[in-house]
Amino acid sequence: MRHSVVIAAAWMAGTLISFSAMAVAVRELSADFGTFQLLAIRSFIGLLVISAILTRVGWTQVSVRNIKTHFARNLVHFGGQFGWFYAIALIPLAAVFAIEFTVPLWTMIFAALLLNESISASRLLAIAFGITGVIVVLRPGWSVVHPAAFVMLSGAFAYGLSHTLTKKLAEQDTPLCILFYMMLIQLPLGLVPAVFNWVTPAAAQWPWLIVVGITGLSAHYCMVRALSLADASVVVPLDFLRLPLIALVGYALYSERVDEFLVLGAGLIMAGNLINLIWEQKRNQSFQPVQQVSTNSDSRPIRR
Repeated sequence: MRHSVVIAAAWMAGTLISFSAMAVAVRELSADFGTFQLLAIRSFIGLLVISAILTRVGWTQVSVRNIKTHFARNLVHFGGQFGWFYAIALIPLAAVFAIEFTVPLWTMIFAALLLNESISASRLLAIAFGITGVIVVLRPGWSVVHPAAFVMLSGAFAYGLSHTLTKKLAEQDTPLCILFYMMLIQLPLGLVPAVFNWVTPAAAQWPWLIVVGITGLSAHYCMVRALSLADASVVVPLDFLRLPLIALVGYALYSERVDEFLVLGAGLIMAGNLINLIWEQKRNQSFQPVQQVSTNSDSRPIRR
């Protein structure tokens, strides 16, 4: 058990490094490329990687039975991606990541509206913490709020809806199928507007572009592997390390400073996520049938 947790932590380190590397790569490229072009190139590289994997494991898992839901999911997910890429170029990296951590809270709301999931008192408390944290981070009325912060907040809403639709798709489609349609559908969404302001990448810029294309896949792959080895109660708190890590990166590379409002707001947002995580863990334990309890530590189900 302890060995599995150590390996899970190592996979989560891969997630943290991937997200941070992608943020730095986007920041480095944003002065020369528009957001739509970066998203188009990211989707193109990701499509090549996913197609290579499917060629190896088999294309039979790519199904068209839920194609309408795939289109809907990727339209809103593209909005989330746009908000993240756009904000990375204009506001401190730590502020982007802090707002992004509200995604699980918006997902709870959309799941209640679209999937008829219940919102308990503990979930309402978690949402209240998250919304309060956003208000503290943005401080409307206290200072001039950069428009990019609101773009990122809109992106977080979009990510929440996207996660809800992903949960619905995951009941029938494999992760590779979902990723394939993600890259295939989002490629023209970025490419069509990008052609009007296309910039031909120089040779020195391609390494950064490849980082953008690869890290989006590697971050989620590492997180899935971590969740397959350890409980969410172990993995999710490790994901919160993304915020102090990216704050250090922002300070070291771009001299970005973190004020007390960002720290307080981010703390409230993460507290909301932890409240929801702890409640979910207790609920799962209370509903676990006694006859399914096993002393075999390898019998843990694989989570997506």
